Amino acid sequence: MEFPDIESLFDRYVIGNYSRHPIAFVRGEGSLIWDSDGNRYIDLMPGWGTTVLGHCHPRVVTAVQRQAGMLLHVDNTFYIPPQGELARELSEKSFGGKCFFCNSGTEAVEAAIKLARLSKQDEGRFKIITMRDSFHGRTMGAITATGQEKYHRGYLPLLPGFAHTPMNDLEAVEEVVDDETCAVMLEPIQGEGGVRVADQEFMTGLRELCDRNDMLLILDEVQCGVGRTGEWFGYQHYGIEPDIMTLAKALGSGVPVGAMIARAEVAENLVPGTHASTFGGNPLACAAALATLRTIEQEGLLETCRETSEYLFGRLEDFREQFSFIREVRGRGLMCGMELDRPGLPIFQHCLHRRVRINCTHDTVLRLLPAVNVPRELLDHGLRVLLEALEKAEHGEI
Repeated sequence: MEFPDIESLFDRYVIGNYSRHPIAFVRGEGSLIWDSDGNRYIDLMPGWGTTVLGHCHPRVVTAVQRQAGMLLHVDNTFYIPPQGELARELSEKSFGGKCFFCNSGTEAVEAAIKLARLSKQDEGRFKIITMRDSFHGRTMGAITATGQEKYHRGYLPLLPGFAHTPMNDLEAVEEVVDDETCAVMLEPIQGEGGVRVADQEFMTGLRELCDRNDMLLILDEVQCGVGRTGEWFGYQHYGIEPDIMTLAKALGSGVPVGAMIARAEVAENLVPGTHASTFGGNPLACAAALATLRTIEQEGLLETCRETSEYLFGRLEDFREQFSFIREVRGRGLMCGMELDRPGLPIFQHCLHRRVRINCTHDTVLRLLPAVNVPRELLDHGLRVLLEALEKAEHGEI
């Protein structure tokens, strides 16, 4: 189909709840993606960080094809072997917990909220503390947990029992803890909030605070988990462990799959009848997730991520020194943010026009989440285009 026909199809039949760019992508390979007119783009924000191995990694494609020819779906009233394998891999790579599978990050967060409340229901504790500028998803519990008012508009009244405190302010968290508080939930790196990284002292302090008050520490790793930071999970940079962790995005390399992992003694509160997901943990999704984890491991991509991260942040720091309107470069691994003193949309648009995909979040933060195996030559080309855009912004040309 030609693009005007695709656009017309959407205008007539698809609800317009997304702001779409006038491009239809039809094929991808690694860190490259092609549109319906045959134009090739370098994708440094693949699938909002979902395609952590790049588009259509051969190992993932083969695993999905093989599983699709055997069994696409069976419900969770039966045992699903790939689901058990995936749970074991995630447990062994993290903190030894047990897994619940769903289809997205927001569903994983909903499961975590429910489990936290279930765990403390006998004590009458139901409140959860989250961070300002956080983002936890689009369902009612998840947007209530999200510490950004723009996501709350039109949905009041929200779910009771949530308080939002500033990121990296332990005293602020301590001030709102009361006898009804059951958990603290945060992203180790806020994604939609502008790529803001939790401090070591803050994370250590939260773990100690939760331990002292018999509260659960929930880490939302939907965006920063599964190799994105150079470790399997973001919390592993801090020397602590959560009680509950949520995953999605990169877990399935583009195939919808989410997961909640909880310590065994916490997980036992989720009994038959308390929570479920029709498609969660189905054979196809689990095959994709297993292939993703095994590819990262077998190809040594955690180390590759760390090496590429050092190079990328070095280049971005060079940009910061060159342009006075760049306030800060921050992030970890290949989750990178560059905060400006002005809106970043014109720079994003210039890069897209030059067929390099980045992202602008929180109005002033340029965000890059390249695949962990992005080839250096493609990354360099993308950075040259970004540099060009920054130069034009400095001279008022965009």
